[in-house]
Amino acid sequence: MPVPDLLGRSFLVTGANSGIGFALSEALAARRATVILAGRSVERTAAAEAAIRSAHPHATTELLPLDLADWSSVRRAAGEIRQRHPSLDVLVNNAGVAGTRGVSADGYHLTYATNHLGPFLFTQLLLPSLRSAPQGRIVNVSSVAHRSVKELDWSLLTTTPSRVNGTFQDYAATKLMNILHANELTRRLAGSRVTTCALHPGGVASNIWRALPAPLQWLIKLFLISNEEGARTPLFCATAPELGTVSGRYYVKEREAPTNPLAHQAGLAGELWRRSLEATGAPGEV
Repeated sequence: MPVPDLLGRSFLVTGANSGIGFALSEALAARRATVILAGRSVERTAAAEAAIRSAHPHATTELLPLDLADWSSVRRAAGEIRQRHPSLDVLVNNAGVAGTRGVSADGYHLTYATNHLGPFLFTQLLLPSLRSAPQGRIVNVSSVAHRSVKELDWSLLTTTPSRVNGTFQDYAATKLMNILHANELTRRLAGSRVTTCALHPGGVASNIWRALPAPLQWLIKLFLISNEEGARTPLFCATAPELGTVSGRYYVKEREAPTNPLAHQAGLAGELWRRSLEATGAPGEV
């Protein structure tokens, strides 16, 4: 896909210190975009930024400490961005985890906090900057795994989850939530200059599998594509000019693709929105 020169445009990528997030950030920086690399580990994110600057000496990059599973960190990071970038062109909600166990700093199931609730809060807090851009764009990195979900367990979005282990189905459920989130945003942002979309990057050999036993990680990665290949569809969704006039679509291999029928249930998206506002204290209307 030919990507236009991105000089003068700003992109914030979460989970930018490794995997797809790093590959996407480097691709954007190579095209002269201003890239804000957000990551939980300051040390690893700084190393990623240094690697990009080394490969692309004229790159314009910024570092943003961000722990999506900690609401105080999310609020602090969003406040910092609103000050530094009153106008933000693109937010890529890329960071995610799989197979994790435990609860977040605020008491929520770690997988749901990191993959959905944190990005939901972050997006809500950054809407003023995205609305101020000539054409704001919100890109949610989902997964084809969402198609396996039959129903959502709402207890897992509370501080009294029915369990704290993270299964594949939890990962899949949060990836469905990413699409529901994008679709509900499309409805709520209708008439604005902000568009949304969700995507499946492909089965990627990224650090999202880091919670699994090492031998299993090695076996899984034999069948996965590279981070650079995985960054192609996120890059398309974040930069394609033709997506500036369409919203609420789901993409695979840079093409629109069908989703789980649950993703199109307005009632389910509305319920997820209400529960996410309640869990995070995010600004917004039910």
